[in-house]
Amino acid sequence: MKKFLLVLTATLLVASFLTITGCKKEDDGVLYLYNWTYYTPDSVLQAFEKEFNCIVKVDTFDSNEVMYAKLKAGAKGYDITFPSQDYTSIMINQKMLQQINQEKFTNKKYINPACKQLMTFDPDMNWQVPYYLGMAGIAVNKLKVTDYEKSWNIFARTDLKGHMSMMDDMREVIGDALAYQGLSVNTTDDAKLQAATDLINTQWKPNLVKFDAEGFGKSFAAGDFWVCQGYAEVVFGEVPENKQEEMIDFFIPKEGGPQYLDSMVILKGAKHYDRAVEFINFIHRPDVYAMFLDEFRFPGFVNLEADKLRTTVPMYKAEEMAGGELKLDVGEDLEKFNEKWETIRFTAD
Repeated sequence: MKKFLLVLTATLLVASFLTITGCKKEDDGVLYLYNWTYYTPDSVLQAFEKEFNCIVKVDTFDSNEVMYAKLKAGAKGYDITFPSQDYTSIMINQKMLQQINQEKFTNKKYINPACKQLMTFDPDMNWQVPYYLGMAGIAVNKLKVTDYEKSWNIFARTDLKGHMSMMDDMREVIGDALAYQGLSVNTTDDAKLQAATDLINTQWKPNLVKFDAEGFGKSFAAGDFWVCQGYAEVVFGEVPENKQEEMIDFFIPKEGGPQYLDSMVILKGAKHYDRAVEFINFIHRPDVYAMFLDEFRFPGFVNLEADKLRTTVPMYKAEEMAGGELKLDVGEDLEKFNEKWETIRFTAD
């Protein structure tokens, strides 16, 4: 009997060892991010890999719509993605996410409390952690245009026809027109949406070269586009640093416009949940988030402690976003924006 127990014990120990080593084999030492293009500095990824002895692999998207459609179509393998606020809400409601372990999210204390006011549906950050609050604005080539009003209605200037572009993004462009007319960027009233659409089609669109969400920075740097609606980092990223000051005036128009709050979320079914939580917590360590701010010269609204550690001057100040308004999930009324965008984007002048 004693011999039997010894054999049984040995067998159980071997089984236990195999189970443990089997678990280790399942952890492939990788973290998979699905992020916006050029949105996480290599220096940050490399620092995380070194500290946590793992490999971070990144796949990219260029719009919330592309990211969402791919995940809804069944794409698997990603651990973390970075939706904007309107899509974060959708993904929470559709049970596409996992809650974040708050005990391990120790750097939560560094996030600006003002972010809670923007995350009305998840102020305690159970499902999402703010990554960056920003706004698209207007970049003007000061070498080509010397007299201009800092307004969305710069796109109505016929003397600049053939040298301007706006983003290929319906919520941004229609939101700009709504803001210019003194309305909420989340307006869904039919008549008001139609008035914004008419403004774009009759006064702005005729002066544009194109709607462009990707190549406008290169065209601006080449001197082809003199006025571009878009993200500051795209323009600054294409113009040589020694020419930026004399060439670029980037501003948020006086009427305000759509804000975006991009967040980090953990996808349902993520195979590296613990590592994903570690990554989210790592990002908000002040010295790490300062690396993010310095790389892109972003305003540091989300992590004020990190903002104190930055070594660069931001491309625009957080205070300039005061007149902006967060794009929210408008539910089924999103189809109204789609319908209006069809008449803007795909109808000839």
